Amino acid sequence: MALGARLELRQGQGLVITPQLQQAIKLLQLSSVELEAYVEAELERNPLLQRDDVGGEAEAPVEAPAAETPFETATDRVSDAAAAAEMDVRAEDVYPDAGRGGDEAAAADAEGYQTGGAVDWTQAGRGGSFDADGEGLEGVLQRAKTLAEHLREQLAVTGLTGVEAVIAAVLIDAVDDGGYLRADVAEVAERLGCGEERVEAVLGRLQGFEPTGVFARSVAECLTLQLKERDRYDPAMAALVGHLELVARRDMASLRRICGVDDEDLRDMLAELRALTPRPGAAFGGEPSAPVAPDVIVRESLGGLWHVELNSDTLPRLLVDQRYHARIAGGARSDADKTFVADCLASANWLVRSLDQRAKTILKVASEIVRQQDGFLAFGVEHLRPLNLKTVAEAIGMHESTVSRVTSNKYMATPRGVFEMKFFFTAAIASSDGGAAHSAESVRHKIRQMIDAERDAEGVLSDDRIVEILKEAGIDIARRTVAKYREAMRIPSSVERRRLLKEAC
Repeated sequence: MALGARLELRQGQGLVITPQLQQAIKLLQLSSVELEAYVEAELERNPLLQRDDVGGEAEAPVEAPAAETPFETATDRVSDAAAAAEMDVRAEDVYPDAGRGGDEAAAADAEGYQTGGAVDWTQAGRGGSFDADGEGLEGVLQRAKTLAEHLREQLAVTGLTGVEAVIAAVLIDAVDDGGYLRADVAEVAERLGCGEERVEAVLGRLQGFEPTGVFARSVAECLTLQLKERDRYDPAMAALVGHLELVARRDMASLRRICGVDDEDLRDMLAELRALTPRPGAAFGGEPSAPVAPDVIVRESLGGLWHVELNSDTLPRLLVDQRYHARIAGGARSDADKTFVADCLASANWLVRSLDQRAKTILKVASEIVRQQDGFLAFGVEHLRPLNLKTVAEAIGMHESTVSRVTSNKYMATPRGVFEMKFFFTAAIASSDGGAAHSAESVRHKIRQMIDAERDAEGVLSDDRIVEILKEAGIDIARRTVAKYREAMRIPSSVERRRLLKEAC
């Protein structure tokens, strides 16, 4: 068989993700805070982009697809200045990793402590300047003191010097926001090249710092430090602290036997234990938590309609400076300059179009969510319908991945509060009578209502009894599902609830 070169033409279809399409996909899944940071970077990079602080005329509202449930939608252009709705601010309790932990950083800190915490004016430009780049005097005065700063201030007056100051600095860096020591003493001793006894001695000094309980390595040690300060750490209390797992299980009989006390003394000891602080560092400031700003605002209007609009405060207002483009384009001489100006213009126009498309897509998805979950908005969580990404995607003619990106890190302000858009997507639980399926969130709400209605030990409902009641209400659910929902809501079992009600009586 002879081998030879030949030329062939083939026609086919393929999906090519251009840089512009990649940018549009990236913008779609960014939260409002991340989008603001991205736009700031583009403003610095592209000279043809500028903020539209004045705002222009609003375009016509985007029409939402027809829906069985009446509601209206409205959107403003990115540059429109619509009023922001009032909302509840939610923040998550985060645990950032320890910042420094190296020997050099610890030694540098220790040097500062030995000199009484003198200010290094050569570093004054970092965070202490009065220009816009630094934190500034106002930011320093308004910022809450962190736990690490509070501990370093106390370390400066303890008189520790040399190796002990280095050990103390390393241990302070290993304390988390809750006040617990997250470093192993043996590992610190090996890293610093000293004995474990010396590290333990320094740790003993540090455990006397305020707030009481810091530098503890466990909850039991934290409570022990606080009890010792109150002079309440007797053998009975030591036995109680040593068996916190029995306290969590409410095993009063075992606790009475281990502690050697009667019922009245045990109740007093438990009351003292509850008065302690398991997270002593929680009172201090940490990394600032950004408040939740809703991307979509839902309001009830006349006639039972729902008015859905974008929160323009979370949308960047950008313009392409055509006058500046005409000026610099006319002055460009070399091919490199002309190419740079053309690329900046194309990038600016594409970014503005992408932001507008992003806003319209968010509004389209939010409008369909409101149409599907209008019962929740009107009557509460019991009327939350089962919903998945496929249902919304088919209704608005988009792909499921697009809907998933839109609902990630996006929030909706409703008359019932601020919710992440993913909150409205819940699993379906079949109906026992062949009717409409029930939302898992509404079933969890029903379970909590039944358990909250228990008033005495005789009226405690077992998981089997809850299953029977739900099936009588038309909800086909298994016992293990009820147990899973109950444990997820941190509700004790029927045996534990019965014991608690008997003790309360």
